[in-house]
Amino acid sequence: MAIVYLIFALLIAVIAVIFALQNTITVTIAFLAWKVTGSLSLILLITLVIGAVIGLLVLAPSAIKNTLAVSGHRKRIGVLEKELD
Repeated sequence: MAIVYLIFALLIAVIAVIFALQNTITVTIAFLAWKVTGSLSLILLITLVIGAVIGLLVLAPSAIKNTLAVSGHRKRIGVLEKELD
């Protein structure tokens, strides 16, 4: 399954690079009091990275919880195996 994720990430990266090479127009982005000027492709790639980081932060608590649960189960299995012996 990890290979599928790797291939998917590589595909997204290739598409992003092609997109960046084809969109070099300068744009201005305004958000509240901030104004940022840069190439369209750079701003969109930064947005993509920010979205990926937010996605990882959303998934992190459940990943940590699952890791702790697996660790607890392994310890319990070890204790039960010792009781059987």
